[in-house]
Amino acid sequence: MRILLVEDERKLAALIKRAFIEVHYAVDLADNSVDALFLAESNPYDLIILDIMIPGKDGIAVCRQLRKGKIDAPVLMLTARNDVEDKVLGLDAGADDYLTKPFSFPELLARVRALLRRKKSDKSTRLKVADLELDQAIRKAYRAGKEIDLTSTEYSLLEYLMLNAGQVVTRTMISEHVWDDDFDAYSNVINVYINYLRKKIDSNQAQQLIHSLRGVGYTLKDK
Repeated sequence: MRILLVEDERKLAALIKRAFIEVHYAVDLADNSVDALFLAESNPYDLIILDIMIPGKDGIAVCRQLRKGKIDAPVLMLTARNDVEDKVLGLDAGADDYLTKPFSFPELLARVRALLRRKKSDKSTRLKVADLELDQAIRKAYRAGKEIDLTSTEYSLLEYLMLNAGQVVTRTMISEHVWDDDFDAYSNVINVYINYLRKKIDSNQAQQLIHSLRGVGYTLKDK
């Protein structure tokens, strides 16, 4: 999952980004309204975390502009003030949830998971394709009931493939959702990680689940 974090407090932004990376999310940072709007309009984010007090337009105005631009990614507003009026303005501008500073990271992460589930219109945290299962709540994958040992990047890649099971995903789509804005989609890193997953998931299995479409991309399917 790829998140846009809009926060002008550098230390806080760095802490949040590091914490999200540890639980397998790719995160892009913006510290002002101009960069936030540019990134949101340029990349397909799964979720946007938007502080209200940022340089330039405030977060409420940014949220309103995102919605006018038909950007429908869930928006979680951050506010330093426990002010009902700010919360109402943010929700009326198109935000999906809000969180008052200071907050604990577990609460932030729980709200992010809830918004992502709501976006999928599916309250289940367990994905399944044939005998391959992935439990998003505990970040673990299983094949035929046996746990698969995955690195953070391998997990993120597998999650994205399973969320799009049966569909073809291109290298660009993978790079946009699994890696951050600095990643070079034309490097061979994606091929390398696809091969890592194949060895861990499809090796010694009668049914192969990860398939390549030459010149197009990859798909995970049970047929």
